[in-house]
Amino acid sequence: MADFTHLLQSPAEWVLFFCCATLIGMSKTGIQNIGTFTVPLFALLFGAKHSTGIVLPLLCMADVMAIVYYRKAFHRQLVLKPLPWALAGLLVALAAGHAVPEAGFKFLMGGSILLGLVILFWMERAGKIEAIAAAPWFSPLFGFIVGFSTMIGNAAGPALAVYLLSMRLPKYAFVATGAWFIMILNYAKIPLQIFVWDNLSWTGFLLDLTALPFIIIGGLMGIRIVHVLPEKQFKLLMVTLILASTLFLFV
Repeated sequence: MADFTHLLQSPAEWVLFFCCATLIGMSKTGIQNIGTFTVPLFALLFGAKHSTGIVLPLLCMADVMAIVYYRKAFHRQLVLKPLPWALAGLLVALAAGHAVPEAGFKFLMGGSILLGLVILFWMERAGKIEAIAAAPWFSPLFGFIVGFSTMIGNAAGPALAVYLLSMRLPKYAFVATGAWFIMILNYAKIPLQIFVWDNLSWTGFLLDLTALPFIIIGGLMGIRIVHVLPEKQFKLLMVTLILASTLFLFV
């Protein structure tokens, strides 16, 4: 069996790795965007590009837990409508991955998401959120941003949250629809990571398996938080995390 223990060098790194896995579980089953805070931490542990190959199996494990629990609550049309554009975003990010510095990608992602958040606030104040969210350009735009950002840095949460908030979904539908959308993209990324970026390895997968109990713990915590939070406080938390996690991308 391949030795994966060399990937983490100290007890502190193991603790950080398991804490990040817990946050990923929470982000998938309830508290979207909290997983964005793990992006620079995983980059610190494994290196920026290599970390995407370590994180992807963790995300896929957490995706399964989320869609099993929320299998009846998601809105299929809100997943299917932006999906082709999200897949296009994956391919553009894949092609551009060798040409643009990572710092440039983070700035582009953060700027796009902040722009989306400004649009969301403007739509709320103008009372035009339903009309603009129904515009033919709206779903393709956010689908592309979600696909692009998830391929570059597993950081699609803020853009996806802005898109789903614009649809005025109740909290369970919000979490469920986001979970199904991201799961499809994450599994689509697996062959791209293997055959194009050569970024997935057996040793990395074995390391990820050690974090499975922490993903489950985080997932249960996320489910509980969604259950106890009222709708208004849930949406306020989502907006707060969008802002915080987007600004975190600029760090």
